[in-house]
Amino acid sequence: MLEQIAAFVAPFIIGVLVGALVKRILSVGLLLIALIIVMAALGYLSPQQVTAFLQQLGYAANQALAYAAKIKEVVPYSSLAFLIGLAIGLWKG
Repeated sequence: MLEQIAAFVAPFIIGVLVGALVKRILSVGLLLIALIIVMAALGYLSPQQVTAFLQQLGYAANQALAYAAKIKEVVPYSSLAFLIGLAIGLWKG
């Protein structure tokens, strides 16, 4: 019985943590984009600087996607407990 509880709780906790992490990453990304837009509109950033930043962001995104593909193999994303935890982490995280 204890094994069954652990088999449900572990993916749930991982889901909550992943959901909270994804929510924070998305919120920081949106704030960063808003900051760049405001700075470009006010003239603090030139179009060349914005273009260079977007190119660097693209390179970093490619590296992050490669890393996420490796993590995807470890995360129990097909588990219902993980999906419930992920939803709660995204909602409350």
